[in-house]
Amino acid sequence: MPQTKQKEEWVKHYKDQLREFFGRGSGWYVSQSAGNIKLEVLINGKKESRTLPYKWSKSGFAVAVEEIKQIFKRFHTGETTTLAAACDITSASNSTIETNWKELFTSFKDFVPQASDKTWAKSYYKTTKQLKKAIKPPVLNQVERLMGKKKKPKNGTELMMQALEPWEQGSRARQISRRVLKAFLQWAVLNGKLPASFAPPAVIPEIRDDKRIGYALSDIQILSLIENEPDEKWKYVYQLLAVFGLRPAELKYLRIIDGELWCTYGKSMGGKKGKKTKRRKLSPIPLKNIDGKAVEFNLIKRIQLGEEMPPLGREGETAMALRTHLRGWKLWKQYREEATKIDEVLVPYTFRHRYAKASHALGFPIKNIAEAMGHTAEVHLENYARFQPDGTTEMYKAAFEGIAA
Repeated sequence: MPQTKQKEEWVKHYKDQLREFFGRGSGWYVSQSAGNIKLEVLINGKKESRTLPYKWSKSGFAVAVEEIKQIFKRFHTGETTTLAAACDITSASNSTIETNWKELFTSFKDFVPQASDKTWAKSYYKTTKQLKKAIKPPVLNQVERLMGKKKKPKNGTELMMQALEPWEQGSRARQISRRVLKAFLQWAVLNGKLPASFAPPAVIPEIRDDKRIGYALSDIQILSLIENEPDEKWKYVYQLLAVFGLRPAELKYLRIIDGELWCTYGKSMGGKKGKKTKRRKLSPIPLKNIDGKAVEFNLIKRIQLGEEMPPLGREGETAMALRTHLRGWKLWKQYREEATKIDEVLVPYTFRHRYAKASHALGFPIKNIAEAMGHTAEVHLENYARFQPDGTTEMYKAAFEGIAA
């Protein structure tokens, strides 16, 4: 009997404390539900309830009281209009959540097996040691920093907006960071690691830069590049890229099958989630000299004989190796200036752009050009529609041929 009386006394003590805080006629109550503390709200005839993660005990109430007060404040100060949201925001703001971020990121890593250790450190999360050399920490490090602040984000929208601030709107780095953070928040909320209020928003306001227009070197420019290149191995690379319209990464995936040249590289297909390009037979478009004659490089035979290429770096670094080699070259700088004058950019893909332009000039159907280049017709039009013959211009020329403007 004394034990029951003692139990009633502590319950009465905490209920009185909360009743005084809520105020008379507030419509806020606490009750017991399956051994836990249950919070109930009755306002304007509408009832909401939430079972809190605290036991119906003296020690449970000792911790829960302050959190209940925070929930009440958030609900009545206009931060949110539902009890559930007020509970989620308060829970996420509680300091107990801060100590688990590293553990949370480690658990998340198991759900992104496609991310190598290098990619994880570059785009997801860096360790304390790796951060010492980092200019701009990855997005999950930004999350850890923000959630460690006294005034931390209250929901997924705020967290995403603040965590993405270090990256320029429209940049590729921001797009990658946004995708990483969205995937993390979806996983964390779905698996009960974070409150539902931290689900990522369907849309985040973004300014998207216009897609850069890649400059297509002319045959004469490429031949000049080849002629002035002192390293025979790099000459070989320029010839392969231009004649077969290769991506730089594909240089490592050239195979002779039944006497014909194939590329076995598998790249993610634009607009086709999870699908990769299949190996394809390569079709050459020879470079033409100033007299309009095709220049023969005997590339198939040289590949069969195993002619060496220059060092092209590790997997995924081929374009970077090419860019690094060309960057300081006077002739390359000259071409880059020419590209800038017409608001285009000179990039390692310029040899591939030449192939696309030449294919359109030959009048080949888009479907076949796309197949030869190893991407979909949709992706091709997105990148190379500018190379299609201008029917309108030709029509006007034909109509007024011989008449001076």
